[in-house]
Amino acid sequence: MSLRGDGPIEELAIPSGTTVEEHDVVVDGDVLVGGQSTVKLGVRGRNVAVGERVRVANDIEAEGDCRLDTWCSVDGNVLVGEDAYLGERVTVTGRLMVSGDLDIGDDVTIEEGFEANGWIVIRNPVPTIVFYFIVLSQLLRVGETDAADELAEALADGDDVRDPLLIPRSAEISDDAWRVSTPATVGDDCRLHGNLRATSIRVGERNEVFGSLRAREDVTVGADTVIHGDVTTRGGTVTVEGGARVLGDVSAGDLVVYDGAEIQGTLRARGEMKLIQETEGAVDDADEADADEENEADADEENEADPDEANETDTDDVDAADIDSDDSDSEPDDEPVENESPADDDGEEVEADEEATTEEADDDEADKAEATAEEAAPMTADATSEDES
Repeated sequence: MSLRGDGPIEELAIPSGTTVEEHDVVVDGDVLVGGQSTVKLGVRGRNVAVGERVRVANDIEAEGDCRLDTWCSVDGNVLVGEDAYLGERVTVTGRLMVSGDLDIGDDVTIEEGFEANGWIVIRNPVPTIVFYFIVLSQLLRVGETDAADELAEALADGDDVRDPLLIPRSAEISDDAWRVSTPATVGDDCRLHGNLRATSIRVGERNEVFGSLRAREDVTVGADTVIHGDVTTRGGTVTVEGGARVLGDVSAGDLVVYDGAEIQGTLRARGEMKLIQETEGAVDDADEADADEENEADADEENEADPDEANETDTDDVDAADIDSDDSDSEPDDEPVENESPADDDGEEVEADEEATTEEADDDEADKAEATAEEAAPMTADATSEDES
């Protein structure tokens, strides 16, 4: 994998925690610079790998290894904590200090001399980090997966894996501007100096950028980020999240501003402009109100259900009483029918008729006695006197 030409670096990626201190870019992880780039700042990181024909305008400080590809130039000192690898025709205007081994190519110029505590090998080293991938590919080819894993962990310094600073080819990095022809991504908690120019830009949270943002496509400003400049895009969408501050103007094709964002300049949008407010609290209140209404409705249904049950019980009792009364009324009518029998002669038929008439009279007197107790006594007396007469 070479950093020359169309290499693997496809975007400007600034990891979280990156800061620009005076004239240096300081990162916690590695630094990879694509070919034919210009870095007008110093570079400080863990491992530093610089591509072909890259110009660095200040010092390079690497805690681990440092690799400079062919035709690179460094206008300052190079301080390496471990091993250093310099390709052909590399120029260092300052001093080279290496704590480990030094692998150096032909026609290398170090104006103020060099010092290495380990082995010094003068030859043409493999450009940049291609050596690592050659070793890894050979280990995997012969089936030594354990050795390949150990080498990968050693390159990553064990379990402490950090995102690198990626600078694509033909980039220009300076105090004035960061210019790239690829998308740009900024992590969180960064402090940058200079205007940022890219095809598209995405800035994370809690950053502070002392410059403006300009892109051909979309631009996103994360929450609690401060932009000391303008935010401009030709035809894309500018999104300013809640808590972000833009101290300049905002110009975009479409504009989306979240609740809590602060823009001190003017807003210009050739397309749609949306102001989005947070509605989580309102949604929660509405859900609680709906729950209360449902509970009240359930309670009302339960209360309505009890009278219905009572009415059903009363109706059942009334129906049962009516049925019993109907049965009791029908019993006297059924008894004469059951007692009816064919008569052999006229005398037996007359006796049956007299008995039925007597039973009907007795039933009428019983009904009158149940209806009114006061009337029952005179009626009984009259009936007795009539019988005696």
